Parts: sequence; structure tokens; C-alpha cells
Amino acid sequence: MSEIQLYLDEDVEAHALIRALRSRGVNVATTSEANLMEATDEAQLEWASREGRVLMTYNAADFCRLHARFSEETRTHAGLLVAEQQRHSVGETMRGVLKLRATLDAQAMRGRLEFLNRWI
Repeated sequence: MSEIQLYLDEDVEAHALIRALRSRGVNVATTSEANLMEATDEAQLEWASREGRVLMTYNAADFCRLHARFSEETRTHAGLLVAEQQRHSVGETMRGVLKLRATLDAQAMRGRLEFLNRWI
């Protein structure tokens, strides 16, 4: 079982969340670390997929449409995790991510769209 690795897009890239996840052993990459600031959503998702990373975002509308388009085109991605901005604390968000990772592995997340609220 391979653990889910995350890619946080620039909307989610909060230093406190990154530190909290990394301190609990979560492998996290960020948009700035990947030198993809201001890249298109599709480029972000393609990069995350090539790297085998689940993309975490607050941008539900655009990424839900992109997920649907990938599905229609029979393209796959490593997974999407959509969170609601400012709705949950860093601790709640971190616990939701940890619960998701304890339940699903990287293979189970392939091509899947999950909402963080389900895991909090």
C-alpha cells in the first residue's frame, strides 16, 4: 500500500498547514517548490499526476470541471482533494488529510475526486 503524497496548489499553500502535515510524516510538495506559480489548473494537475501526487485545492469550481473533463476524455490523474477555504482550522484540515490517508492509498485515489469535509 503506497501512501498518498500531496501537492498543494497556490490557494492552499499555507505555511502552517505545510509544517503540520510534514511534521506528521506527510510528503508534501507545493506550487512554489515546483516552480509552477501562476501555471494553469490543467498544468498543475498534470504535474501532480506525473509526480504521483494528489492535488489539494480550495478551487472547487475549476477543479471539479477539470476532473469531469479528464473523465470525459478518459484521462486520469493521481487524485483531487477539494477543501473549503477558511472553513476549517489548520488542525481540522490536517486531521482530515490524515484520516483520508489512513483510509485510502495512492492507488485508490487515482482518478478520484474527494471533498475534505467528508473526512473531517
